[in-house]
Amino acid sequence: MSRVRVLQGANLAKIESIKMSVDSIKQQVINYFTGVKAEWGKVSWPTKQQVIMETGVVVAVVIFFTLVVFAMDKLFIYLLGLIK
Repeated sequence: MSRVRVLQGANLAKIESIKMSVDSIKQQVINYFTGVKAEWGKVSWPTKQQVIMETGVVVAVVIFFTLVVFAMDKLFIYLLGLIK
């Protein structure tokens, strides 16, 4: 009978340890999101006009390089056609 009580005591200790671990994890998650909320307020958001202008620049650069790669591809196809 005493062996059963010892095992029950060990199980209770494990349960308490798990509860403390879960509470610790909960506190870490709460601290993380509290920090995220604090940093979120420090973010310098761009204006609508700035987003539109920068998006236009990105699209223009992508189109430019697409055309350059297309032209190089056609040039190489032409040059390789001359070799045949």
